[in-house]
Amino acid sequence: MIDFEKRKQQLEENFKHVIALKNNKADIGNGIFDRYENPILTAAHAPLNWKYDFNPETNPYLLERIGINATFNAGAIKFNNKYILLVRVEGADRKSFFGVAESDNGIDNFTFWDEPVTLPETNEPDTNVYDMRIMLHEDGWMYGLFCTERKDPSAPAHDQSMAVAQCGIVRTKDLKTWERLADLKTPSPQQRNVVLHPEFVDGKYAFYTRPQDGFIESGTGGGIGFGLSDSIENAVIDKELIVDNKNYHTVYEAKNGMGPEPIKTEHGWLFLAHGVRNTAAGLRYVLYMFMTDLNDLTKVIYKPAGYFLAPEGEERIGDVSNVVFSNGWILDDDGKVFIYYASSDTRMHVATSTLPILLDYVMNTPADELRSAATVNRILDNIEKNRVVSN
Repeated sequence: MIDFEKRKQQLEENFKHVIALKNNKADIGNGIFDRYENPILTAAHAPLNWKYDFNPETNPYLLERIGINATFNAGAIKFNNKYILLVRVEGADRKSFFGVAESDNGIDNFTFWDEPVTLPETNEPDTNVYDMRIMLHEDGWMYGLFCTERKDPSAPAHDQSMAVAQCGIVRTKDLKTWERLADLKTPSPQQRNVVLHPEFVDGKYAFYTRPQDGFIESGTGGGIGFGLSDSIENAVIDKELIVDNKNYHTVYEAKNGMGPEPIKTEHGWLFLAHGVRNTAAGLRYVLYMFMTDLNDLTKVIYKPAGYFLAPEGEERIGDVSNVVFSNGWILDDDGKVFIYYASSDTRMHVATSTLPILLDYVMNTPADELRSAATVNRILDNIEKNRVVSN
């Protein structure tokens, strides 16, 4: 027989150590953003009473009854002066759900709320839900847009992996009580990574979409789309206009989609997105940035070449390796930007920057001219500029 109380104490002490771990900036960095030494959320951050039955009569060996596999792809919002993450928590059973984690400084000591989010279902229950974007809209509600996954009814009996992805919508005033609205309807067979624009556009709700033909492959679809809906309670987009398309031999040649909601600046709307390309080792996900016109959300005016942030070191290893993904960032009143990103579908990280630096990066970094020779010419131009400076 095990010493039940001793094992319980060991579990609690280890958990407190995980939560209390301080985070420091990793190294000198590239000047655009700062990485931090430690992940901010891992499976070990999940509350012990989610996983363990602490009744010695029903769990005499104090076994983990409900396994947690990963914590990743979190939406982010500032609420009641706390840095809040709406985290995708994946169980050992492969089912994802949402947990709310908060921190006083946005860098470390993230702690989950006592209970996971109780997400209402529609008449067609979700098999799996994940990757919520949470944002405050001009209408006063906080909206959560997430992927709802259900088995493809047309799948043959031998294929148990075919799925249909659509955009689920909930809203809340306190991040505790959630109202489920109808799933978004669009012309696309599959819909993932949908983001709600924070302001009305011509009196309508504006959405950024990612049209796809299939659950994994974009097919003839792809790119970051844009569409308007008269209603949010029963949101319907009749026409999707592609704002930013996938492109051959770029970091977004296979598919691309939105990260979090865009940030409004005096120069335009600032976007963080993810790009995907195929490699011999599988799909590689990175983050990139661009800016659209302040008054025309479909007009891209700045777009730096290549990726903004890519997986490095241990970030490259996990359930789905060589992946970074972001669906949450927070702009503080002092201009500091917290960029929350997941690595390899396993853990959450934070990177920090400032709005002036991000604007400088987006507006003054050369665009991709889509040819190797053009890249060499840019480097030669840069070398010549440095010669002039040094002389």
